[in-house]
Order: sequence, then C-alpha cells, then structure tokens
Amino acid sequence: MSKMLDLSKQILTKVSFDRSLFRKELSKAYNLLVWDEKVMLKFWCLATFGYLYRDIIIEVWRNVTRS
Repeated sequence: MSKMLDLSKQILTKVSFDRSLFRKELSKAYNLLVWDEKVMLKFWCLATFGYLYRDIIIEVWRNVTRS
C-alpha cells in the first residue's frame, strides 16, 4: 500500500465524527490517489464507514468516475 493511501485512511478515521469533514477529506483523497488506490479506498471506506456514510462514499465515487 502507498503512503498516501495509508495517510488518507488515517485522516478519514480521525474526521469520521463529522459528515462534512468526512466528505471534504474523502474528496481530497480521491483527487490525490491513482486509480487503483481510489478503488482500494472506496472498498475500505464502505467496509469501515459504510454504516454511517454510505451515501457520501457513493456520491464522491460517482463524481470521481465522471471526471
């Protein structure tokens, strides 16, 4: 795993208490990662935070795949 992916996971874990911060940091992470890392982050986010933020994860992912 890349350092950027690990850092993104750490940041998302730390901001997971707040929906808007989570969305902001997830969007930033997707913009910084390469495609394979984005896919890994998506699955990790769904497994880790899907019960809280499934809608945000799906929304951010859709915006990434349209770009």
